[in-house]
Amino acid sequence: MKQRFTSLAVAVLTLCASGALYAQSPKVDYPQPTAAMQAIIDKDIRRKFGDAPEDAGPLARDLSPAITKKDIDKVLRKVADWQLRRTMEYTDQIWTASVTYAGFMDASKATGDPKYRDAMLKLAKGFDWSLRAGQYPNADDISIGQMYLELYLQEPSPEKIATLKKYLDVLIDLDTLRPNDPRLPWWWCDALFMAPPVWLKMAQATGEQRYADYVHEQWKKTYDLLYDKEEHLFARDTAYEDPNKREPNGKKIFWSRGEGWVMAGLAKVLELTPKDDPNRQFYVQQLQEMSAKLASIQDENGEWHAGLLDPQAWPLAETSGAAMFIHGMAYGVNNGYLDEKTYRPVIEKAWTALVTKHIYADGRLGGIQQTGAEPAHYRPSSSYNYGVGGFMQAAAELKKMATK
Repeated sequence: MKQRFTSLAVAVLTLCASGALYAQSPKVDYPQPTAAMQAIIDKDIRRKFGDAPEDAGPLARDLSPAITKKDIDKVLRKVADWQLRRTMEYTDQIWTASVTYAGFMDASKATGDPKYRDAMLKLAKGFDWSLRAGQYPNADDISIGQMYLELYLQEPSPEKIATLKKYLDVLIDLDTLRPNDPRLPWWWCDALFMAPPVWLKMAQATGEQRYADYVHEQWKKTYDLLYDKEEHLFARDTAYEDPNKREPNGKKIFWSRGEGWVMAGLAKVLELTPKDDPNRQFYVQQLQEMSAKLASIQDENGEWHAGLLDPQAWPLAETSGAAMFIHGMAYGVNNGYLDEKTYRPVIEKAWTALVTKHIYADGRLGGIQQTGAEPAHYRPSSSYNYGVGGFMQAAAELKKMATK
């Protein structure tokens, strides 16, 4: 009797332990941010981009990573609802927020729930359809135009895009970022997500091909400047092409979220470019090359790290880049540019890691690196709006895979 009681007690304790491991945030040792990294974290928190609490509570136990419409919808709604409350409390026109707004527009289409779209319409009206910009807005400054144009295309009304069009009509005649600044308009790889959808949607809204031509011209310039044809990844900017700037293991620095911006940007450009456009193959080739590279360096858990080529130096998984890798690969599979047998397992493994290891019980998406231009350290609970925006867009594209 005593032996049976002992066995039962051990079984109960084992079940409780396994449940606790599943339900609680991972208790692991991880590198702490340096003073400079912490200063950026503190600044991002002050600016209401997000936060990084010491204890974010238990992980979600009510979500499934299965690639089905029902399960993806539940994951998307849980994360979107958590972020929507925070977004509507602290509104801004800065790029971090505008990525989130684009995510909500996709979430509304994917779920069929108008509340996300209606919230964005309320914000746009509150901003008076304007930009957070000077005379010559850069890619980050115009990124809010994705939301304005999407709302316009759903219900055309001139005031929705009048200010944006005025700025684009100034930028389209510039050969550089701005007068007396020799840098390219899209001199950093993040810009390949922020700007192209705005220009391409403006082409749709106005019927003017010149806006689309601008995208193809500028993307190719940035490609020539930053694309590493050996590694099949983009340098974040020319500073990272310096042979003396390397990871601790000696390899080149390729930043997870930087590559994520490009992957999601490729999906958006291909989605907005006509099927018979001769420029398509240029983007398809990049999507194929980058996807192959990223699949080859996915870790055994289905994750990627802030520094893609030195996971030992950056042991925590980084989720904003991973979400956008899923976005790009899922788009490629859904549209026949990537082989489904090869890439669906990569996508499923990555999605499983995101859903089971990084979403908390309240809907928080953790594992998002703070703003920056290169790999950095952060807490597992770290959550910022732009990363959630990327996640929502990825979930919306992944749901299309579930409907194939």
